Amino acid sequence: MLTRIDHIGIACFDLDATVEFYRATYGFEVAHTEINEEQGVREAMLRINGTSDGGASYLQLLEPTREDSAVGKWLAKNGEGVHHIAFGTADVDTDSEAIRDKGVRVLYDAPRTGSMGSRITFLHPKDCHGVLTEIVTSAAASEDH
Repeated sequence: MLTRIDHIGIACFDLDATVEFYRATYGFEVAHTEINEEQGVREAMLRINGTSDGGASYLQLLEPTREDSAVGKWLAKNGEGVHHIAFGTADVDTDSEAIRDKGVRVLYDAPRTGSMGSRITFLHPKDCHGVLTEIVTSAAASEDH
């Protein structure tokens, strides 16, 4: 089942300025950057720590690349801030099905590709007390299966 907080997703208008804030204020450094065309975001993963299951905890900073992306729409409505929380698991497929069986809406029929080659799905915020929740299997854990 879920083993850790994988990351906290933070929506921002200016990725470079937000990265600089977290670097200058807290000393967090960028571990990975990418553009996810499917999700319409440019992102930076700031590594916070490692964990015993081989994963790590990150802050994921998200800047929309287009206004019609989920993050773009969210920013237009809410402004900058916490967008979602992501929990790590060794098996996103099994865990998302188990959660679906408990009556929580899983937003993707099958997990999609996320940051750093991970496999992800999201849970509907209305079923999670207002919190958009992501379930993540890191690329390293995916390769072990």
